[in-house]
Amino acid sequence: MRRNAVQRGTSTDPGYWTATETAQALAARRISARELLEHVIQRIEPRDGPINAVVVRDFGRAREAAGAADAALARGDRRPLLGVAMTVKESQDVAGLSSSWGIPAFRDWRPAEDGSAIARLKNAGAVIIGKTNVPTALADWQSANEIYGFTRNPWEKARSPGGSSGGGAAALAAGFVPLELGSDIGGSIRVPAHFCGVFGHKPSFGLLPIKGHTFPGTSAGVDLAVIGPLARSAADLDLALGILAGPDEEAAVAYRLGPPPARHAALRDYRVLVIDAHPLVPTAASVRSALDRLAGRLAAAGSRVARSSALLPDPALADRTYLQLLMPILTARMPPDAYAGVQAAASNLPADDQSLSAQRVRASVLSYRDWFAANEARAVLRRQWRALFREFDVVLTPAFSTPAFPHDHSADMNARVAEIDGVRVPYFDQLAWPGVATVAGLPATVAPLERDAAGLPVGVAINGPFLEDRTTIAFAGLIEEAFGGFVPPPGFAA
Repeated sequence: MRRNAVQRGTSTDPGYWTATETAQALAARRISARELLEHVIQRIEPRDGPINAVVVRDFGRAREAAGAADAALARGDRRPLLGVAMTVKESQDVAGLSSSWGIPAFRDWRPAEDGSAIARLKNAGAVIIGKTNVPTALADWQSANEIYGFTRNPWEKARSPGGSSGGGAAALAAGFVPLELGSDIGGSIRVPAHFCGVFGHKPSFGLLPIKGHTFPGTSAGVDLAVIGPLARSAADLDLALGILAGPDEEAAVAYRLGPPPARHAALRDYRVLVIDAHPLVPTAASVRSALDRLAGRLAAAGSRVARSSALLPDPALADRTYLQLLMPILTARMPPDAYAGVQAAASNLPADDQSLSAQRVRASVLSYRDWFAANEARAVLRRQWRALFREFDVVLTPAFSTPAFPHDHSADMNARVAEIDGVRVPYFDQLAWPGVATVAGLPATVAPLERDAAGLPVGVAINGPFLEDRTTIAFAGLIEEAFGGFVPPPGFAA
């Protein structure tokens, strides 16, 4: 499968240019920033209704920014995103725009200043046209809330676009914008990229500044959480990483960014470990077969491909550690009555119940003593990953257990059930694959591979060594070039 024509820069529709191609066209004056913005608006207004991706629109200020970009281009300014229209996740702080996280109580919360990442995007010349939809409190693999409603997948409107950066992934797939800024703690960049057939990058923990992406009205970031880009090409992920990465203003007094380059420049030089099964959750045959075909193609291209390694950290232990670190974060700001219910549920669990659901409940009421033990277990996992990455360059896994699933907006999320090739499992057992990279703070890039028998996108998660983000992104670019990348959903290409 070769790359689609829109990825080779041959599309006449600017909606499917990459961010890099768009910036080049603007710099060459083949299109003005004002013309580009009006094209974007004219594409969104008639097409977004059935999808509901761009839920906060800032077209007025975007027109002013586009005008300023044109003036700067005329003066010879050549910043990397000068005049490029893009969206950001609703939870990213943009001065004057709603940043509710989909929580009704914060419907009117509007930060007074841009977050660090937004400021860097604007300094690079980006024209931010609005914000994209999220689930309530960013806590779902769907993008639905009482304020904005729910977002549909452009590939199949009856299915989820993923979450919590689902609105952004849908906007990319629909050809509204070429670049989006999301966030990830439980697959919130990787799952939407996989569901919508686009690229997404979960950075190494701490590589990108979190200031401006904190719970409404607060200033502190949380453990495990990162922000990162989504795009329609690996090159655009690398472009965005170069703009966004580096310490926040306070730490920048003493520290500078110095990530290493990609380990290799050709597929034949990569040492690849492929893991397609998890002991705690089933994985759909369509996902495993896509990964298997990729492994065969990589081997044919000269990569050294292994399907197992004694160096791989114990997946069950890693998942338990991940839940112990994650669940206190998710329950920390629960109302007192809701948290009391969680405490009661934890105390009523049978001692011999070691299911993932029981582990999640127990982890929700973790003591600091227990958290300290989980943090020590994480340190051991990180050491094991370092040893593994001395033998391998990347580890390929599913991004999620299934392709995009049908919408399920039932109120009791803990009662939801996922069906994976006829096997019914608790909905949140699907945290297992996203947790592989998150618990150890590793970078992970999702790249689209193919479509399943139902025509839904299937992607691969490329997990890499801590702080070697350029290696996972570069590998995504190599498989994009060799085997195919983004393809527009039916009915959306010009």
